[in-house]
Amino acid sequence: MQSTPAPEPRSLTESEIREQQRKQVQREVGNMIFFAFNSYELTPESRNILSTKADSLKKYSLFNLVIEGHCDERGTSEYNLALGERRAKASQQFLNHLGVAGERLTVVSCGKERPQDTGHSEAAWSKNRRDEFKIQN
Repeated sequence: MQSTPAPEPRSLTESEIREQQRKQVQREVGNMIFFAFNSYELTPESRNILSTKADSLKKYSLFNLVIEGHCDERGTSEYNLALGERRAKASQQFLNHLGVAGERLTVVSCGKERPQDTGHSEAAWSKNRRDEFKIQN
C-alpha cells in the first residue's frame, strides 16, 4: 500500500499575515486596566500592563491603538466624560513615556455610557472604571 505525499503547505498571503498579526497584537494589548473611584491615577498593576502593551506596540509598528476611558454610573454625564478622557490620557501619556509615538494612540472618552456591568453595586462599578484598548489598522 502506497501512502500519498502530504500536500505542500501554501504560503500565507500578505493580508492573512497582517490579520494574524492583528489578532496577536489584540491579544497582547486587549486587556483592560482599572481605576479607583473618582481617580485617573495609574496603579502599579496598570503600569505593568501598559508596559507589556508598549512592548507589543513597538514590535508591531503597523498597528495603532484606541484608548477608551470609561466610568461608573455615579456623577453627571459631563463629569464622567471628562474623567474618562483623563483616564485615557493617563494611559496615553504613560505609553508615550515608554516610547510609543503619540500619533499611534487615539484617546476616546465613553464616560458612563458603556458599562461593562450594569449592576448598581461597588462590585459592578469597579468593573466600569476602566480603560479599554482596541487595535486600529
